Amino acid sequence: MAPPSSSTTSAVTLKINGDKHTLSVDHRTTLLDALRERLDLTGTKKGCDQGQCGACTVLLDGRRAVACLQLAVAAEDREITTVEGLAEADRLHPVQQAFLDLDGYQCGYCTPGQICSAVAVIEEHAAGWPSAVTDDVRPEAGVPPLTADEIRERMSGNLCRCGAYVSIVQAVARAAEAQVSQEAAV
Repeated sequence: MAPPSSSTTSAVTLKINGDKHTLSVDHRTTLLDALRERLDLTGTKKGCDQGQCGACTVLLDGRRAVACLQLAVAAEDREITTVEGLAEADRLHPVQQAFLDLDGYQCGYCTPGQICSAVAVIEEHAAGWPSAVTDDVRPEAGVPPLTADEIRERMSGNLCRCGAYVSIVQAVARAAEAQVSQEAAV
């Protein structure tokens, strides 16, 4: 039997916002630290560093993940999207635009995580995923209405110390409506 490797670093290739980045990282390096400290993608914020506040939320393969609890080596071969990767050229993502239009950002510290979560929330809802407040979870019931209660429940993993919750709920609702309108036009 071969002795265990004494190396505590590995070369990883991370696909972030459509670009590949190869880094040598300590096996204990979080995705959050790799993004901020190694790749200068500082939109993702370090809040509690315990997975409780949501400030570091990114999308991994389109699903929400708190980057402070995700190891960089475990994110290899996954599609990582940060807040910097949501806009297309000079056009903001509909969620970003709704946050801007409806003042859903306050100080801006939690905003990147809120926006990434909102993008995933809208996709999860459109796919028919129920939440803890969904009245009828039977598949035949279809997609539940995206009410303010649904949005609040689905966004509950993201904390805003400034108290912009009313504007955030309105921004998520507007972005969801815009997505439905855009899909109907296609």
